[in-house]
Amino acid sequence: MTIVGVPTEIKTDEKRVGLTPNSAQELAGRGHTVLAQSGSGAGIGASDADYEAAGAKIVATAADVFAQSEMIVKVKEPLAPERAMLRPDHLLFTYLHLAADEPQTRELMASGATCIAYETVTSSRGGLPLLTPMSQVAGRMAAQAGAHHLEAPQGGAGKLIGGVPGVPGAKVTVIGGGVVGENAIEIAIGMGADVTVLDRDTSVLDRLEKRFGSSLRTVYSTTASAWTEVVDSDLVIGAVLIPGAAAPKIVSEDMVKAMRPGSVLVDVAIDQGGCIETAKATTHSDPTYVVHDVVHYCVANMPGAVPATSTFALNNATLPFTLALADKGAAQACIDDAHLRNGLNVLDGKITEPSVAEVFGIDYTDPLDALA
Repeated sequence: MTIVGVPTEIKTDEKRVGLTPNSAQELAGRGHTVLAQSGSGAGIGASDADYEAAGAKIVATAADVFAQSEMIVKVKEPLAPERAMLRPDHLLFTYLHLAADEPQTRELMASGATCIAYETVTSSRGGLPLLTPMSQVAGRMAAQAGAHHLEAPQGGAGKLIGGVPGVPGAKVTVIGGGVVGENAIEIAIGMGADVTVLDRDTSVLDRLEKRFGSSLRTVYSTTASAWTEVVDSDLVIGAVLIPGAAAPKIVSEDMVKAMRPGSVLVDVAIDQGGCIETAKATTHSDPTYVVHDVVHYCVANMPGAVPATSTFALNNATLPFTLALADKGAAQACIDDAHLRNGLNVLDGKITEPSVAEVFGIDYTDPLDALA
């Protein structure tokens, strides 16, 4: 049986938690021990008593969780104080986004821990099932955040995203038509905006056109078309994703310079380094900054603002994999399930995710070779 630890998240403004009480109950029901740090579920309205009723044990500190656990289940990447507590016998299951974070990559390698990243676990249909629920939340929030920051008191141009009769709504461009992009489009159209999507996959453009019809303009993304659409937009939402890799810079600084003052950029890809050249990570407490008179919203953990919704949506997706890892151990679970194996990023000091190895010039080890 496995001792599964749930520490309180320490990233700024992060209120999600790795396991809900219901998930803890599922693990405890299979004979596993769940150690939850006191107060870890407060952000989702779950008390220590709720976890105890589910069969978990409450421990006082993160140090207690890491010292006593074999498997650590989190939401966000471990920060430096957490990485310092990792051991070679630990299994870490969480979002990592290593391609945008070399210090974390190097320290996870040095720890010797087995690290499985939610964002690179795949599905039989070719999707990213553990990234999807947070992408849905982030996409919807991106449209809301962009609309809010278009308001004059927030530094925006003072435009109502949906306009009113006789006054047009804002022009919104969504870069990337994946899960984030589709959800951003849905909310922006629902608000009454004039929405365009850019993508390089014609099948994605076809699917979105069929779903949204004449409410959405679909444009094949090239350097020229990106320039045209971005500089004419009131709100641009960056929703680009290359699984496991750093996001490409689609919006250049020259494009930002050419945008109208008070326009807003929301870079949802900031977890992977951002798809906007002038983007840098921000927090919910201090979410924006201005470059070339354009408001930049680049919060690196957008779903953390709605932790109750986000945590339950995430656990719905992660729980089957969490149970498999606890039941079988990391090695056997990854051998048995190629899709879970795709989530393996670090093992025994080796990088087992090709995109991460490439971006940092580190030798890549095939996951099956590392597991053997």
